[in-house]
Amino acid sequence: MARSKKVENGHTARSLSPAAPSSPDRPTGPLSIIIAPEDREVIKVNNANVTELKNACDDAVKRYLSRPELFNQIHLHTDVRLGLGWASVFVAGGTAFYGYKFDFEKSKPVVWVGLILYFFLTLVQSLYAYFIEGEIVYMGKRKTFSRRIVSERITLTSRTTPAKASTPPSYNLSISYVRSASNGKSLLAKGKTQRVEGYNAFFDEEGTMDQERFENHDKFRFFPLSGLRVMLERYETVYSSVCYIDSLAGTLSCSYVKEPH
Repeated sequence: MARSKKVENGHTARSLSPAAPSSPDRPTGPLSIIIAPEDREVIKVNNANVTELKNACDDAVKRYLSRPELFNQIHLHTDVRLGLGWASVFVAGGTAFYGYKFDFEKSKPVVWVGLILYFFLTLVQSLYAYFIEGEIVYMGKRKTFSRRIVSERITLTSRTTPAKASTPPSYNLSISYVRSASNGKSLLAKGKTQRVEGYNAFFDEEGTMDQERFENHDKFRFFPLSGLRVMLERYETVYSSVCYIDSLAGTLSCSYVKEPH
């Protein structure tokens, strides 16, 4: 049974229990969606390849959060890189065709321009991927209705923490969440946190990924999904709250933002 607690102005807010059903005004939480084992694809990678381990975890997060009940993935960074890549291909092809159709001396100025432009576009693509896209693996958004149209946006970044003498390589995932209204002009809530867990917690000796454990890691309460559920579902009567579980410390941290009426 959900417990209630007092907040300002005499209002009583009820905390959601894990079994509490979602109301029409409350966003769907990731862990409220049950996936049957037979509906999952087997994911198997090379245990000795850290890049494959990270990519498998990244794909699992993106695949789960992109479900129709949850978020719509934002492909901005992919579209920009593809646009720059295709532009460089067309420049290279056009330059080669022009050099083929005309003799060398006549085509030399155009070929030089095409060559410089090709390297410029390639450089911009590389710089964009390194400095702007960086470690971002997922961007998602959705709109819900809770007395008004509310927009939610999440951004996930990941990296691998190298192995040490006493610890294996770890998956390091950070997530930021923003909830706003009026086309982003009114900030309702936001939160950011980070979780780290060894790859050996999600992959067996043969490299097969335990997807259910990854999605709801009981020991660590791994943030991508279990913590995100709390972040998305813990909205109260007068106050919106963004929360995450710190299982190691045994605490639930929340930041409250009063919603204007």
